[in-house]
Amino acid sequence: MASTKKTQSTSPGSPGSAKAADASQLGSGLQVRHLTMMGLGSAIGAGLFLGTGVGIQAAGPSVLIAYIIAGLLVIGAMEMLGELGAARPASGSFSVYAEMAFGRWAGFYLGWLYWFMLIMVLGAEMTGASAIMASWFNVEPWIPALVCVAFFAVVNLMQVKGFGEFEFWFAFIKVAVIGIFLIIGVLLIFGLLPGTEYVGAQHIRESGFLPNGLPGLAAGLLAVAFAFGGIEIVTIAAAESADPVRSISLAVRSTIWRISVFYLGSVLVICFLLPFNEISGADTAAESPFTRILALANIPGVVGIMEVVIVLALLSAFNAQIYASSRLAYSLATRDDAPAILSVTNRHDVPMNSVILSMIFAFVSVGLQFWNPPGLLQFLLNAVGGILIVVWGTIALSWIKLHPQLKAQGELTQVQMPWHPYSGWATFGVLVVIVVLMLFDSGARQQLVALVGVSVFILLIAFFTGRWTRDGEPRYRKHKPKSA
Repeated sequence: MASTKKTQSTSPGSPGSAKAADASQLGSGLQVRHLTMMGLGSAIGAGLFLGTGVGIQAAGPSVLIAYIIAGLLVIGAMEMLGELGAARPASGSFSVYAEMAFGRWAGFYLGWLYWFMLIMVLGAEMTGASAIMASWFNVEPWIPALVCVAFFAVVNLMQVKGFGEFEFWFAFIKVAVIGIFLIIGVLLIFGLLPGTEYVGAQHIRESGFLPNGLPGLAAGLLAVAFAFGGIEIVTIAAAESADPVRSISLAVRSTIWRISVFYLGSVLVICFLLPFNEISGADTAAESPFTRILALANIPGVVGIMEVVIVLALLSAFNAQIYASSRLAYSLATRDDAPAILSVTNRHDVPMNSVILSMIFAFVSVGLQFWNPPGLLQFLLNAVGGILIVVWGTIALSWIKLHPQLKAQGELTQVQMPWHPYSGWATFGVLVVIVVLMLFDSGARQQLVALVGVSVFILLIAFFTGRWTRDGEPRYRKHKPKSA
C-alpha cells in the first residue's frame, strides 16, 4: 500500500529515495499494539523464565545494575534505530541503514548476519518447546515441532494484520502471566497472602548487595547483556504499519520500558524471596525461580502452569522471529542481495517465498538441534550474542553518520535521539567494554570466536558475489515479482 507510506522528495538513486522502497509493496495493517507485542514476544523467551538465575548467581542482587546497564544500552540503540526508522522506514531496518552509511557490503553483511541469528535462535526456541510438548503427549519431539512449524507457516502467510492480531494475543498471555507473577511476588514479600509471613529484604541483607564483588558484577553483566535482544524486530515490522513515524515513536518506547519493568521487576522479586545460595540457572520448569516463588504462594499445579507459560513464550518468540527473518530476506532480495524469487508476494502482500525459506531453515535448525554433530551446533549458537553486539554497534555508527544527512535534508521527524554524536559514541563505548570483558571470560570468548567465523564466511560471499561496493545507494528493484 504505497499510498499509506510517508514519501520523500529526493531524487532517484539518493539514499533518501530508498526510504520505503523495500516496504512499499508489503502490507500496512500493523498497529502500535501489534508492534509492541511483537517486540515483547521476541525479547521475552525462555531466557527470562529459565536463565534469570544465572545472572543472579553470578552477581547477586547487584545484577540489577547489570540489567540497568544492558537496558540503557538497548535504549540507546533503539532510540537511534527509531530515529532512522521514522525518517526512512524499511523492512530491512538496520541492514538498510548500514548500507546507506557504509556501502553495499555493510547492508549485505548485517542483513544476512542477523538473518542467520534469527534462524539459529528460532531453531533453539522450537526445540525447547517441542521437548516439553512431547513429554505431555508421550510422543517424539519432532512430531510437535512439525505440527507447530506447519501451523506458524500458515499464520505467517496470512494478511499482516491477521498475523499481528494473532501475535498480539499470543504474546499477551505470557505478558499477563509475568504481571500476575509480579503482583504475587510483591504480596509474598510483604506477607499479605494467607499462610505467608513478611520477608522484606532479609535475603538481600544476608548475602549483601555485592556478594561476589566487582568481578561478580562483571560476570553478571555478561550473563544479562543480551537479555533484551530481539526488540529490534519492532522497527522491521513498523515498515508494515499505516503510519511508520507514529508507530515507531510509540512502539519503541513502549517496548523498551515494558521489558525493563518485566526483567527488573522479576529479578527484584526473586532476590527478595529466594536465598542467594539457592538461586541458579534452570534446565526445567520445575527448577525455574518463577516456579519456586509461585510455589511459595501455594498455587496448585505450578510446575504444569510454568511449563505452559514457557512453551507459549518460546512459540511466541518463534513466531515473531519467523516474521522478522522473512522480512529481512525480502528486503535483501529487493536490493539484489538475495535471489529475486524471495521478493515475490502473495495476494495478501506477504513475501511468501521468504516465509517459506525461513520455515525450511527452521526445520534445518531444529534438525541440527536433534542431530547435534559434535561441536557444530554449539559453535553456531555461540555466535548469537556476538551478533547482537555487531548489530547494536553498527546501529550506533550508522546513526552517527546518517544523522547529519537527515538533518540537512529535512528528513528528521519528532523521533530523534539527542546529543549527536556523543550518545552514539557512548553506546558504542559500552559495547566495547562488553567485548573486553568477553575476552577475559573463557565461555564468552567462544562467542567472539564463533562470531568471527560466521562473519568471515558472510563477508567472503559478499566479496566473491560482487557486493563489495563502496557507495551507499541501496539497490532496490523498480518492479519486483508478484504472484497472481
